[in-house]
Amino acid sequence: MYKLSPSTLNLFIECPRCFWLQFNKGIKRPSGPFPSLPSGMDLILKKHFDNFMKQGKLPPEIGDLKVKLFDDVKKLETWRNNKKGIVYEDSKGNILRGAIDNLLVKDNKMIVLDYKTRGFPLKEDTHEHYINQINVYNYLLRKNGYETEDYSYLLFYYPKEVNEKGDVVFDTKLLKIKTDISKAEKLFKNALKCLEGDIPNCSAECDYCKYIKDNR
Repeated sequence: MYKLSPSTLNLFIECPRCFWLQFNKGIKRPSGPFPSLPSGMDLILKKHFDNFMKQGKLPPEIGDLKVKLFDDVKKLETWRNNKKGIVYEDSKGNILRGAIDNLLVKDNKMIVLDYKTRGFPLKEDTHEHYINQINVYNYLLRKNGYETEDYSYLLFYYPKEVNEKGDVVFDTKLLKIKTDISKAEKLFKNALKCLEGDIPNCSAECDYCKYIKDNR
C-alpha cells in the first residue's frame, strides 16, 4: 500500500528513480531549510478568506465572480489539514491525499481556489507548474462524490512596495485555469505502476541522480 500526494506525484514527474527509491527503499533526496514565510502567508490568507466567508461576502481579490465561498467549516478544517485532507483509497488500499486552500461554490458545483505566494510578478507559464496539483484536488473531490467545474482558480500574491508606515503591500493576480481529472487519474495510476515495478531509470534532468553518478 502506498500513500501519495500532489507533492510526491510531482517527484514522480521530476524523476521516477528518486520517487521509487523514496517509497520502496526509504531513500529521500537531501532537503535544505524550508522557508517559513509561505506557510505564514498561507495561514493568514485562510483567516482572511474565512472572515469574509462568515459574513457571506467575497474578498476583493476575487473580483466580481458570481460565486460564494464554501461555508462548511467542519469539512473545510479537515480538507485543509495536511495530515487529513481529502482522501481517496483505491481497490488495493493505495491512498491519494491532498490538502486544499479553499473552495468556491457555483450552482452547487465546487471550484478549487489555491493561494500562491511569489517574490515576483507572474510569467506567462507560471501557472503551468501547478496544474497537476489542481487536477489532483478536483479528482479527489469527484472521487468523494462532489461535483466540480472543469476549471479552477489560482490566486497569486507578490510584493509590490513598502509604504511609508513600513508595511509591505502585495499585488494580486487571479488566474482561471482549465482542469482535467483524467490527467490526475492517469498520473496516479502511472505512479503506482512505477512503484510496483523494478527500479526505473533516472530522469536526464535529475541533478540528484547526476551527482550520485558523478561521485561514485
